Amino acid sequence: MAQTTRNGGITQTLAQFVSDLTYEDLPPEALDRAKYLCLDFAAVTLNGSTTDSAKAVVKAIKRLERPGSSVIIGTAERTLPEDAALANGIAFHSIELDDVNNEASLHPGVVAYPTALAMADVVPVDGKSFITAVTAGYDVIVRLGRALRPAEHYGRGFHPTATCGAFGAAAVSARLLGLKGDAMTYALGIAGSQAAGSMEFLAQGAWTKRFHPGWASHSGMWAAFLAREEFVAPSTIIEGNNGFLHGYSGDPDPDLVLRDLGEIFHITRTSVKPHACCRYNQGPIDCVLDLVRRHDLLAENVEEARVGVLSAGYNLVAAPEEEKRNPTSVVDIQFSLPFATAIALLYGRASLEEYTAEVAQRPEVRELMGKVQCVTDPALDAQFPQQWPAWAEVRTRDGRTLRSEIQYPKGDPENALTWDEMKDKFMNLSAPVISRERQRQIIAAVESLQDMRDVRELADLLAVE
Repeated sequence: MAQTTRNGGITQTLAQFVSDLTYEDLPPEALDRAKYLCLDFAAVTLNGSTTDSAKAVVKAIKRLERPGSSVIIGTAERTLPEDAALANGIAFHSIELDDVNNEASLHPGVVAYPTALAMADVVPVDGKSFITAVTAGYDVIVRLGRALRPAEHYGRGFHPTATCGAFGAAAVSARLLGLKGDAMTYALGIAGSQAAGSMEFLAQGAWTKRFHPGWASHSGMWAAFLAREEFVAPSTIIEGNNGFLHGYSGDPDPDLVLRDLGEIFHITRTSVKPHACCRYNQGPIDCVLDLVRRHDLLAENVEEARVGVLSAGYNLVAAPEEEKRNPTSVVDIQFSLPFATAIALLYGRASLEEYTAEVAQRPEVRELMGKVQCVTDPALDAQFPQQWPAWAEVRTRDGRTLRSEIQYPKGDPENALTWDEMKDKFMNLSAPVISRERQRQIIAAVESLQDMRDVRELADLLAVE
């Protein structure tokens, strides 16, 4: 495997890594994971295209009347590449079933895949180039996210998928454009002036979180387009005194950007979601489902439920307590741990069918949410962010106390969905949008992605006529 030599600062070294990475440098595990996560991208984006937020984006693009050849997934619409990346990133992120990197506490796939797919309408992109660019994008996004320190970055009100995603999209785009040296560094430098994404969406259950990865892709593509024309940008955008790390975190660890560069590919350390909600809810849901299955636990027998949540996620899914127990929108319930606990107890799952505004208003759900206590636990935090452990404890009406703990929630690389389980996820999510025959074609295309001569073949399969 090629090793990156450090010539210059953090930004320049990272840029060199992105430029120099080859398909042959990637270990088999990374190649397999890139295809596995590509099928996840197809599944979640096809289903996400049916949401009101995704449809609003398509309407906005159509109103501008800027025709292009790039596919808006799940529709018959085509548009400019950067607008397609915007729409597909938003659709991918809309149903909270997209992948997550634990160490960085962000969603890399929602930026890397839509960007790489759209770039195939800018320059020729074959399957190997696609896989390599996506893998490089994951590394850039995750390395920046972990260096910011997730709890610190969230504490400042930023969404790291958005902020780090702009850099990742720039890396994917610039690599596929063949940029080298100063041009690649400029792409990252330009992206750094576009890194944005506010967590204020939580206050009102707004759609702006869904917007974040789409705009990161759009921004990153334009960063690369400008860099190709020698638009000058700072070469210290990451590490500089007024750069990204110091501006977006009060306690960054710059060394984490380049640590293990070229040795560990973070696409192999990225989790997928089996449950349709915020990643901080996934472990607690697994614990509750374990109690339901092992003890034949009925919701009517629950006196009280206590769930342990990581401190970094407490303000996302557990506070303010009264609001989390009284969600009013789909976004609210996606970020409500009391709701997640209640539906797991009542229905034995936490799928898209449960994540509706109607379910949140059911009397039995509302009653059970009132019995849920969300608590932080130093023992959980001690393992964060490398691990996202969780526990759940239920006190029953007959006086029993039932407890379940998990170190690696289902979907983590250490407790991964198998390929067959991923295919099931794809079939279930894409069924409302495409035919069974099209589903089989997409699975076959993804499984042989490295042999695809033109990635636009995959984009065409993701369109709906």
